[in-house]
Amino acid sequence: MASLLKRIKIVTVAVPDVDEVAAIYRKWIGYKVVERGKVSADLAALWASPAMKGRPYVTMQPASGVDVFVRAVEIDRVGNYRPMTSWGWGAIEIICRDPRPLSRKLAQSDFIVVGRPRFLNGYPTICAMQVQGPGGEILYLTADTGPKSKSILPDPGAEVGRPFVMVVASGSSERAVKWYAKHFKMKKAAVKGATIDIIQNAQGLPPTHPFPMGFVPMSEAAHFVEFDGYPAGTGPRQRNHGQLPPGVAVAGFEITDLRATKLKFLSKPANLEGIGYDGRRVACTVGPGGELIELIELANK
Repeated sequence: MASLLKRIKIVTVAVPDVDEVAAIYRKWIGYKVVERGKVSADLAALWASPAMKGRPYVTMQPASGVDVFVRAVEIDRVGNYRPMTSWGWGAIEIICRDPRPLSRKLAQSDFIVVGRPRFLNGYPTICAMQVQGPGGEILYLTADTGPKSKSILPDPGAEVGRPFVMVVASGSSERAVKWYAKHFKMKKAAVKGATIDIIQNAQGLPPTHPFPMGFVPMSEAAHFVEFDGYPAGTGPRQRNHGQLPPGVAVAGFEITDLRATKLKFLSKPANLEGIGYDGRRVACTVGPGGELIELIELANK
């Protein structure tokens, strides 16, 4: 049975300065602002984050014009936040043409390069790098350098294309995979140990420390969720009262019908306007790592 999660639609990063994010993304990765506004009462209620009401946001789109969006929304700075050390959405993986020249470009930018381009173990044509954005959000920038006809990755359509993997961290990747399989009918992927140097560095772990990791597709091609298991001593991300967690805060996925899942929602589903929602019914729930999951319904409008 196909996953109830069809594809990534809109990813929200929570940052202290949305204008700074918009300018940096535009200049360095070609993302253009397609909408500006303030968080509505309905959206703040959907997130169960009442202090988000009235906060400014910008919604950005890749230069390719594909309808997958990254939205930056304003929060107050969280002083003890360190990326890749807490549970929740850990990173957005974005397709690009080639991380090698992109890395040289971004080394001169306002992004912080936290992982230089390297080919993945077991995938000799897939090359990835990682950067930290101005709000502490982590972006993986990945390309398949092999024949396009054999690739499972999307066509970037620009130097930097769309998000295609949402990376979630929790205390147990095995439990997280089972939770998504139960509630969204996703495959129960095998969880294997992997060394992830940028996370090892962030957490002060030795280079041989293995992270249990799973990788599961959604029902539409080239949309995935990666599950990273964090060690003892890590936990849910700290946040300001009534606000979204810092960094990668919310992942919005399309789903055919909200009734297909029996999940408990944070509030009553609401019809939301704006890019990414377009008047559709939206609900929000919380995953096993504390990650906020938006479900954007396609069946009813």
